[in-house]
Amino acid sequence: MTESKKVPRFHGLRIYLIATILYIFLVLPLSLILLAKYGPDWADNGNSSFLIYGNNETQLSDTIPQVQDEVLPRDSLESELESEIQATEENIQKDEQMLIKTINLLPQLLIISFLVGFAFNLPFKIYFNRKRKKKTISEGLKKFVKRFILKVPMINVGILSISYGLILIYMLYVIIFHNHDFSDIVSRFYIRYFFISVLASLLTLIFVYNWEKHRVHIRYLDFVFSMEELKKRIFKVKAGKIRNRLWVSSAVTTLLPLILVIFYLFLGLTNIQELNLQEIDDKGWRILLGKYYDLLEEGSLSFSNMQDLFYVNIFDSILMLTGIFSGIFVAFIYILFFVNWTTSDIVLPVSELLRKMEKTGKGEMDQFSIVRTNDEIGVLTEGYNDMSQKIKDYITSISRINQANARFVPKQFLEYLGKESIADISLGDQVQQEMTVLFCDIRNFTTISEDMTPRENFNFLNNYLGYMEPIIRRNKGFVDKYIGDSIMALFSQRAEDALNAAIEMRIKLVEFNQVMEQFGKPPISNGFGIHTGNLMLGIVGGEGRMDGTVISDAVNLSSRLEGLNKLYGGSIIISEDTLIRINDPSHYNYRFLDIVKVKGKKEAVYIFEVLDGEPAEIKELKISTKTEFGKALQLYKNMQFEKALEIFLSIYSENPDDKAAKVYLNRCKKLIREGVPDDWDGIQKFENKFE
Repeated sequence: MTESKKVPRFHGLRIYLIATILYIFLVLPLSLILLAKYGPDWADNGNSSFLIYGNNETQLSDTIPQVQDEVLPRDSLESELESEIQATEENIQKDEQMLIKTINLLPQLLIISFLVGFAFNLPFKIYFNRKRKKKTISEGLKKFVKRFILKVPMINVGILSISYGLILIYMLYVIIFHNHDFSDIVSRFYIRYFFISVLASLLTLIFVYNWEKHRVHIRYLDFVFSMEELKKRIFKVKAGKIRNRLWVSSAVTTLLPLILVIFYLFLGLTNIQELNLQEIDDKGWRILLGKYYDLLEEGSLSFSNMQDLFYVNIFDSILMLTGIFSGIFVAFIYILFFVNWTTSDIVLPVSELLRKMEKTGKGEMDQFSIVRTNDEIGVLTEGYNDMSQKIKDYITSISRINQANARFVPKQFLEYLGKESIADISLGDQVQQEMTVLFCDIRNFTTISEDMTPRENFNFLNNYLGYMEPIIRRNKGFVDKYIGDSIMALFSQRAEDALNAAIEMRIKLVEFNQVMEQFGKPPISNGFGIHTGNLMLGIVGGEGRMDGTVISDAVNLSSRLEGLNKLYGGSIIISEDTLIRINDPSHYNYRFLDIVKVKGKKEAVYIFEVLDGEPAEIKELKISTKTEFGKALQLYKNMQFEKALEIFLSIYSENPDDKAAKVYLNRCKKLIREGVPDDWDGIQKFENKFE
């Protein structure tokens, strides 16, 4: 579920009960109307005024004189009449028993259906109760609910239809095979009761099916199936149509109640033949025909020709109005429920779909709507989910490509070029930016790599770079390129970011060497050259192959400074341009190293050695001799080589690992021995790179 919803209660017996009440409400008014309609006839039968049985009608008053004319004994006549009256009463009792048996059969069958329905719906009720209370649900119960939840409407209708079906079959059996045992009155009553029972059963079962279906699709699906399953139509039946659903809803809410009303109207009519009259006088015709009686010619009315016509008496009018209002009320109940269900089944899924579309439009690509129906809305929802999944997959793919590209072309590079995506880059894009360039190289890697296979070389380098690259990112820099075992990184915000990265990388190298030592690999060392200056970032190459690069004298200088570490024996050398851009240089331990002109550089560069990346012992010794080292350098620049030599010799004696002191010591000796050249200015010139 994508949204948090309250777990609903499962309705089973409640729907059964309401449906049964509805059935009774449909049948009972008609039954009462039928009783009222045929009540006088039954009363006449009870008083033995008429013997109505087997479609034969005999008036007792006419029978007695006939018997007397035959000069039969009076006692014999009374005995025969009593026998016929007794037979009539027995037949009436038999009719009543048949009716009572039919009426009593339905509640017995309904009780059985209720018990079966309770047994079937109980697992669903337990499931939703436990889910609502956040209790553990067994796997067996989950499987049962998941397997049958979509079949709940049809199964519940099937359970109830057993009761209604059996009672209708029984009534049909009685009508076909035992109708001749009934009196005319009971026969007419029974047949009409049968038809209204058919209509009531149909309306009730449709009511139950649609209510159950509405709850299953709108309320229950979310808590039975996973969101992944509900992305598609889970219904195994053939796809339906909204049009068909609306036709059914219209028929149930209008046509069937209309049939009920028509049935009530039909009951409100009385056949003239039912009056049991031999002839009708003028007064009777005037009552039956009203004002139309005056329009007819005298003598044109014949009772025999009018017996098949109907009329409405006062009591029939009351019954008719009662029936019509009952039919309208039933129609109103159905309209109330079915309109709610139909609109909810259409509006709710569409509204849900629109909300998901709105969120998708805002960039929330993990939005999927539940396919609740098996009609056009379900197809639309399934199509949206499929489209949303494809868009999500496409964006995920693009994101992965962008992430992959970012490993080759850093996102900072794109930002400096003012591009949002690598797709926006074109050949020749460039921008000038002041940055600090860090150049890092492994000492004597060529010699070390000779003892390793190409695969081992790759693995070794990847392990090494895996330790170093995150440090650069943490310090707000990015790797511009890897050149063999060398790293070129750029820092755009602060010069100290590059310096901090270099110091941290030197510390991390100790951990790397400890790990490599476990695999029998020799320890390595690395050096850093750092310079700050203006550079050009841009795209170079051809249309078939382009690359992002940095072109600047600052890049070349940082590479040359890194190489000077080999000569001066340091690990981190920075230029004066970098030092003066550090906000608080006092946070670092450094010393002035030299004034140099490197290959490819016309101007002299003041370089400084940062001591914080050295091992602790060497660092402390260099810090302790920092003042003397500076004094000796000043004497050296002032061409007081003997005094400078004496101090450098003292420093080197105290710290044999101070290679810079040894370099100056040798320079002093050479200048003392060979003399000072005329163009000597204290600037050291390097024509070669230090590899």
